[in-house]
Amino acid sequence: MDIILKNVKKKDFPVLKSLAKSLGFEIVEKEEKPYNPEFVKEILEGQKDIREGRGIKMTIEEIKALCK
Repeated sequence: MDIILKNVKKKDFPVLKSLAKSLGFEIVEKEEKPYNPEFVKEILEGQKDIREGRGIKMTIEEIKALCK
């Protein structure tokens, strides 16, 4: 059986970890991975370009035509 604890406060984690160890449970910590830095950079550059007027406006029909 697996039990997943989410949103555990840092101050409570050592207590839960020691309790689990004393009961013989296996502890697996899984860190959430942040976004890929290159992806974040591209998104931020795109937003900056739009703010500075370097974007283009397209209608839905023009976008659909590109997808054909």
